[in-house]
Amino acid sequence: MEIRLDYTKVRPESLQTLLKLEGYVKKSGLDPKLVELIKLRASQINGCAYCLDMHSKDARAMGETEQRIYLLNAWREAPFYTESERAALALTEAVTQISNGGVSEELFEKVRRHFDEEQFVDLIMAINAINAWNRIAISTGMIPGEYQPPAAK
Repeated sequence: MEIRLDYTKVRPESLQTLLKLEGYVKKSGLDPKLVELIKLRASQINGCAYCLDMHSKDARAMGETEQRIYLLNAWREAPFYTESERAALALTEAVTQISNGGVSEELFEKVRRHFDEEQFVDLIMAINAINAWNRIAISTGMIPGEYQPPAAK
């Protein structure tokens, strides 16, 4: 396999734009493990192999369990996620699949029971960031497998 297009060489400033959003999410105060679960779940929905490879490695490097990573696709049936994680995962699915009805008032209220207004905005930013990365990785043909998390390098 070969990458279709290296967008970072064609338009280096495009990478900086998304890295700025990533920096915002990192500084937001959201639990980094929750952010990785959001990234994994959106990447599962979008079918982004590159991002699934990257974020499963990042999650493990942060101490996330294999069990929670493997069962993320079935989080509703698995007892290993907190209520706040479940709310964030439901929001991740709704925003990632926004054309399937958007974010219902019921879901909004469920999320708000666990996250304040600022945290809600931060969740939306995290979800939108990974959806953008997924779309870039898929459309440019980024190849999974070689990424190593910063702690493992």
